[in-house]
Amino acid sequence: MQRKLILGNWKMHGSTESNAALLAAIRERMSRENTNVDVGVCVPAIFVEQARSALQGSAVAWGVQDVSAHVQGAFTGEISAAMVAGFQATFAIVGHSERRANHGETALVVGEKARQALVAGLVPVVCVGETLAEREAGATDAVVRAQLAAVLEAISVDDAKKIVIAYEPVWAIGTGRSASVDEAQATHAGLRSVLREYDAGLDKLRILYGGSIKPDNASALLDCDGIDGGLIGGASLKSADFISIIEAAASLHADDSLHVG
Repeated sequence: MQRKLILGNWKMHGSTESNAALLAAIRERMSRENTNVDVGVCVPAIFVEQARSALQGSAVAWGVQDVSAHVQGAFTGEISAAMVAGFQATFAIVGHSERRANHGETALVVGEKARQALVAGLVPVVCVGETLAEREAGATDAVVRAQLAAVLEAISVDDAKKIVIAYEPVWAIGTGRSASVDEAQATHAGLRSVLREYDAGLDKLRILYGGSIKPDNASALLDCDGIDGGLIGGASLKSADFISIIEAAASLHADDSLHVG
């Protein structure tokens, strides 16, 4: 079992005051013993400097929830990967289902965003996942394979070894529902198969689960073979809940030689 990664996705939440308390609590937890887990927070871009100031020198990494598919130019409101990297960020989420659904991001756009993140030295957290209708139609495997393949085709094999994947069943995000252990494990196994088909060296990539992980189901999900951590939404906004999930991951056996961030 490799070292777990617990990554918070704050989405469009936060204020300078509430952020300060949350970041301080996470930093304090990661200053203690038994930190055999990697931890990061992906914050709204406007808060990335606050995250850097609060977390630099600690065991907690920081990142953003999106980057542009463009290097620079007349793209009002967008933020390039290079700009994010200038704040010593580690992670950039790309292809989150809310970006795909609400902003019309195609698989090709997600692939280019992942490529731009890599060029800037960031770790892309590539999100894939199916809707409820797709799951009920038995299309889960085909959907996530196609989403992942679009990213792998946009980058080199060497760069592909630097990414993190997050499986987030769309029907479980923000609904309080979560895939069963068997459902999550089966989809992760399918993604692992895609990686092996692309290149045997990708077998060790970390695949996170991102569908409503909470303190009461964290241990069961994180202890599954092939689930290498969690992309945490709502629970990452509450220090007690996020730390409880960190504790669940830290309690599992880990190989400290495998580390991102």
